[in-house]
Amino acid sequence: MDAGVENNVKAMRRSKEEKKVLRKQIKTSYTLLKHEGISTTPQPNKSLVVANGGLGNGVSREELSTALKEMGEVESLMMPPHKPYAFVTYRSEESARKAIVHLNGHKLHCGDNGVTLYLGYVNSVACEEEKAAPLPEGLVLVEDFVSPEEEALLLAAIDWSSTNDDVTAQKALKHRRVKHYGFEFRYDNNNVDKDNPLPAGLPDECLPVLERCVRNGHINIMPDQLTINQYESGQGIPPHVDTHSAFEDTILSLSLGAKTVMEFRHPDGRLVPVVLPGQSLLVMKGESRYLWTHGITPRKFDMVPVCDPQSSAHSASDIGSNSNLTLSKRGTRTSFTFRKIRHEPCRCAFPSTCDSRGALSTPSPSPPTAPSLPCCHADATRLEEVYVHRVYDAIASHFSSTRYSPWPRVCHFLSSLPPGSVLADVGCGNGKYLGVNPEVIAVGSDRSSALVQICAERGFQAFVSDALSVPLRTASCDACISIAVIHHFSTQERRLAAVRELVRLLKPGGRALIYVWAFEQEHNKQRSKYLKDQNIGQPGNLSPVNNTAEDRQEPCVEERERPVDSMQDVSKVTDGKLSVHTNRTAFNTQDLLVPWHLKEGKRRGEEESRKDGKQNKKKEMSRKTPGDFCSPSSLSSKPKSDSNSAPSPGPDTNMSSGSGPDTSDASHGPDSEPSLSGDTTQTSSSPLKPESESGPAPVFHRYYHVFQQGELEQMCGQVAGVKVQRSYHDQGNWCVILEKACGRCSD
Repeated sequence: MDAGVENNVKAMRRSKEEKKVLRKQIKTSYTLLKHEGISTTPQPNKSLVVANGGLGNGVSREELSTALKEMGEVESLMMPPHKPYAFVTYRSEESARKAIVHLNGHKLHCGDNGVTLYLGYVNSVACEEEKAAPLPEGLVLVEDFVSPEEEALLLAAIDWSSTNDDVTAQKALKHRRVKHYGFEFRYDNNNVDKDNPLPAGLPDECLPVLERCVRNGHINIMPDQLTINQYESGQGIPPHVDTHSAFEDTILSLSLGAKTVMEFRHPDGRLVPVVLPGQSLLVMKGESRYLWTHGITPRKFDMVPVCDPQSSAHSASDIGSNSNLTLSKRGTRTSFTFRKIRHEPCRCAFPSTCDSRGALSTPSPSPPTAPSLPCCHADATRLEEVYVHRVYDAIASHFSSTRYSPWPRVCHFLSSLPPGSVLADVGCGNGKYLGVNPEVIAVGSDRSSALVQICAERGFQAFVSDALSVPLRTASCDACISIAVIHHFSTQERRLAAVRELVRLLKPGGRALIYVWAFEQEHNKQRSKYLKDQNIGQPGNLSPVNNTAEDRQEPCVEERERPVDSMQDVSKVTDGKLSVHTNRTAFNTQDLLVPWHLKEGKRRGEEESRKDGKQNKKKEMSRKTPGDFCSPSSLSSKPKSDSNSAPSPGPDTNMSSGSGPDTSDASHGPDSEPSLSGDTTQTSSSPLKPESESGPAPVFHRYYHVFQQGELEQMCGQVAGVKVQRSYHDQGNWCVILEKACGRCSD
């Protein structure tokens, strides 16, 4: 080809590429304004917004900073947590111009992935600086507690090649491998056999470390039990409180190897992520040990503060602040958790989480001590934490495996939304409804980080949030759905607040679809599927049965144009105590505990045979996540486990209580009920029953408030600025479609 012609072709090709980048820039600016309130300007200046260059896209500060600094001296770089964009301010306007020219449309490689950057000028950089959350009371982190030489000595003392379970009770659990010394922690009964110590005591290599703990006042008595956990990248442990009756107050956790982030959560929803560096010692006493759950979300990257040699142990360990965050790739971490066996009942000041006082259920037909209906906000958050949040954290994988078939009426609502509509699924569960209408911009929130991770694996945009405080802008959504969420709130005030939060998110004229479990499981002489399946759901019948897909049955739907004015007087509880519902039977009370049965015999031996199938299934179910910067995304990740499950006792449910900006909301559309068979992902010393190697099948209990006819409409009628457009009964659920009034938005 003639050199002149070749140059003309290259120029034409360049021109097309530049036009494509320009179109993307314009679209990016529109999306930033619409969804984030960030306004770009054509006027050149020193400050830029970098779309797709945020922590929420998996871009680390170091990777982005390297690319930006090639254009000139950077004055500041701000990367808001979980957001898919960043802000950069250069020392000179000339450097900013250079970045606009050379980095627009530039593909930035981040590990195995890549994102395409789009830049625009902004007049000002404003990012709310959140106050760093204080550490839970009684929690102390001591960095560099052991030397590198001591760390190497301790790691060398562990013989993972040993198969003698009688000595260290070594096990390979679903998300980590574990050894016990002194006494074995039993995952089948969430306790220790105090009369049956292991042959080997604590390793001699640990004694100098423990003696130093006693001298320094971290603990006042030598521990006699040690659990060693080893986590590979992408592994973790579910949120839990170490069993009160098993161990004394102080718990010591020594982190060796790679650093990680441990999340502490209060029953009221407060979340405090804490960075645990290698060679550090974590001391849990009092409230942090007895009341707050702690866990490690399985993921390969953590959001952490940028390393600062001048930072103190406290500030370096707290991620409550928005400043100077980056991504840290996880490596292999080994933890030594030292505890002292308790030989008397626990007499702590936290009865709501104390198993010595019967606060938590065990694998039995009913909890040892039935909880009472809450009489105040604090009681409500505690009840929901124990009987909603922790249950779904424990059963998330199994629960998700029973939620695969969207309900027709919900699909009809979603399909009616115009292309380009913004949809919020508050309590999205495993994301079953997020992909129903591919022409809308759908984002989900859920109280369970495990379920949010399943959404991410399927290619959906979802983040961890509480239904009472969704971190989305007011009037930002064209539609919201809340499927089987609100019936998990334990007071009328909290249920009403959940509806108000949905309405807050709606734009004027926007619509919300709400499903709650109905007290009337037989309506217009037609029994719901829940009652029809009672023969396979009788308590105690744990044999596997085939799952029945809901889409094989036509749901019974009856429209009602106006709410019922009066409701039947139903006795709620006996002596103020919640009763345990018998599955697949009619309700005789509105506030109750519904059991979730796990199939006996699904144990570790099946895990290996499922690994290959699991990988294939993930590939089939997932679709590529677009490099979009429109919606919040969670960096949390918990792997989904497959389980063959049967129809289960209850509606498609989600955990939706708590009241903190960083709590998440688990709600799922009312499809198949929770299953009677399967396994659980809980593998820790949790107040709930964990993954068990033997023994009876665990039974979890979930709180519900089942709605009477007309109750949902009456409640929605108390919310200003919204009207009930339609209400109906659908397969044992009461449902409403709300429409927000045009004009001035009302909460």
